[in-house]
Amino acid sequence: MALTLHGTVSDNTVALDRKTATPLIINGDMAIAQRGTSVTGVTGSGSPVVIDRFRNVISSLGTWTVSQSTDVPTGQGFTNSFKMDCTTAETSPSASSYNTLSHRFEGQNLQMLKKGTSSAESVTVSFWVKATKTGTNIVELYDQDNARQISQAYTIDSANTWEKKVLSFAGDTTGALDNDNAFSMQIQFWLGAGSDRTSGTLNTSWASITNANRVVGQVNHADSTSNDWYITGVQLEVGTFDSNSIPPFQFEDRATSLARCQRYFQIQVSGSTGSGYANGSFRTNNNAQITHHFRTEMRANPTCTQIAGSNMIAHDTADGNNITITSIDSLLYNSNGGAIIAYNLSGTSAAAGDGCWIYNTGSTPGITFDSEL
Repeated sequence: MALTLHGTVSDNTVALDRKTATPLIINGDMAIAQRGTSVTGVTGSGSPVVIDRFRNVISSLGTWTVSQSTDVPTGQGFTNSFKMDCTTAETSPSASSYNTLSHRFEGQNLQMLKKGTSSAESVTVSFWVKATKTGTNIVELYDQDNARQISQAYTIDSANTWEKKVLSFAGDTTGALDNDNAFSMQIQFWLGAGSDRTSGTLNTSWASITNANRVVGQVNHADSTSNDWYITGVQLEVGTFDSNSIPPFQFEDRATSLARCQRYFQIQVSGSTGSGYANGSFRTNNNAQITHHFRTEMRANPTCTQIAGSNMIAHDTADGNNITITSIDSLLYNSNGGAIIAYNLSGTSAAAGDGCWIYNTGSTPGITFDSEL
């Protein structure tokens, strides 16, 4: 857990205290992208994740290419940013349309905020942002457990220029967060919204959800195909800070950051075509079974998915037959151990009890384990 830090602490003490703290934001420097570095044609079907732990939720507000970029603020130590490139504009948003980028938290990771008590802590969100379109933008804290929210506005002052923003949010004395591994709160960075969410008065104090008050004043980054929007260096600090007192971004080594991301998503591929990555046996004549061990404890039992059909082979070690895997099923999961995976096969060429090994073929082989919030 991150330490509880306050803006009145001296810079030296903050630096000393934070050496052993764990950042509340996972992958805030946008360095980990397990699923790949770019997705095109994003319009809102589902909630695509490109850079780990950051989720796009879009509804009828343009078409986008979402990618990991190397465009970063100079001299700050960052190597990557999250980029959204508008490829089909929406100049007249419908009332219900919206476009957000969010980072979600487990409730058990935010108990130090003391939310719902008289001692509720304030928090500060800091980030670097760059956009083609200038003007007012909204960042929102959204309490999923209690249907409460608070918003703050910031201004992009100069087009296509990296700017650091620091926004403080009061503590909320109403509505405790659940102390579990489920989705309890999120930070939402808004890129546009229709009148359903912009027609009221911006809610800058914690309150029950009134959609009209959530995103008042937000510019529409989807109004031109020339528009790009970038973000990096996202951090959440407990306490109230300004641009002078905010602690520096706390970088994690790649192995640590990757392991924290793998709590929510893991991908298993062996590399080049023809290379194997698992041994097992044929449970039936059309079903091969292996045991997969997770790299780290996952948040909850994940969903197991074959990346692409017909790109994995089960090799029968008894007779040498190679059998195409058509789909996969999860037979048993334990989030802190692994999974028993059953591979469904084409045809009935294998004999139950024969040994097998699984290897890759094609350009996109492998399986994923998804435990995202």
